[in-house]
Amino acid sequence: MKTHRSARAGLSARRHWLIACLLLVAALVAASCGSSEAPPTPTAAPGPTATPLPPPTKLKFMAGFKPQADLPFAAAYVAKEKGYFQQQNLDVDISHALQSEHLKLLLAGDIDVTTADAGSVLNRRSDPAVPIRAITLFGQKGQTGFAVLQKSGIQTVKDWEGKTFGYKTTPPPEYLALLKAAGVDRSKIKEVRVGFDPRILSEGQVDILAVFKANEPDVLAKINAPTKVFNPEDIGVATLGLTYIATTDRIAKDPGSIHRFVKATLRGLAFAFQNEEETLDIVLKYAPAEDREHQRFMLRAELKDAKTALTEASGLGFMTDQQWQSLYTEYLDYGAIPKPFDYKTAYDDQFVKGAYQNGKLVWP
Repeated sequence: MKTHRSARAGLSARRHWLIACLLLVAALVAASCGSSEAPPTPTAAPGPTATPLPPPTKLKFMAGFKPQADLPFAAAYVAKEKGYFQQQNLDVDISHALQSEHLKLLLAGDIDVTTADAGSVLNRRSDPAVPIRAITLFGQKGQTGFAVLQKSGIQTVKDWEGKTFGYKTTPPPEYLALLKAAGVDRSKIKEVRVGFDPRILSEGQVDILAVFKANEPDVLAKINAPTKVFNPEDIGVATLGLTYIATTDRIAKDPGSIHRFVKATLRGLAFAFQNEEETLDIVLKYAPAEDREHQRFMLRAELKDAKTALTEASGLGFMTDQQWQSLYTEYLDYGAIPKPFDYKTAYDDQFVKGAYQNGKLVWP
């Protein structure tokens, strides 16, 4: 019995020793783990902090007539609705002249940009010298044409001799230049002031009518009086169409916002070339009472006159010194401006030049 107890005692002692060793190993392992530092959590390297944009610049644009698909109007509508102004950090308010008050408001500083025909810009710069500049040229060809009824038998400008010509308020200089270019004896044409109703042509009260190419020919076609339109530029007469204008003070005060306005509207113009139906949708949002098909006629006519070899090479809305010089010379020759002046002061091409690189619009 004593031997058996001694054996059991020895077995028990060895078991206790083994347990103690295991506990010691476990303690050492735990101590080792507890004393080591956990690997650092990886963190992203700090990147450059984006500079927040300043608040959008507020800019007031007034179209020079009622809402419609005139190209300078449509370009602004599209720029607003497609977010191009916003992308240029502009908050643009669009309004429309009701009684030709846009120039007065521009000069008073109540609006920032408006529209004007290139010829009227020259006239206003002449006497007295109104401080405005054309900053974008939409109409690479003039707005004025001369309509005759298709059934009239009038085929050439020379055929105008012996006929009656109707003009709106004064005989346009394009008319006088056209007569000279075609060798027509003006004394053989009866000239009458007729105002703005084109039906005078369909009623036979005149044989030739000065018209806006993008408007009256369609109006007459809709009352079954299709026309043939003589375009002055087709026989070498210098013409230019609608522009955006701003005052010299406004340009000097903040040229950056004018530059961004021009870029956004040029993108709107490019959109109109590629997306006729959506552009018309946008136009009719501003002009809900207008006839869609008449607006289509207007848009197509003005898009046609906005694209030339110059704009193909340099960009839509572009203008050159030669264009303005030619128009100035013509207007001076035919008494359309009161007195001579430096025609270069009538336009500022820095914004359209700055908008393009190799004929491509730089965006944003």
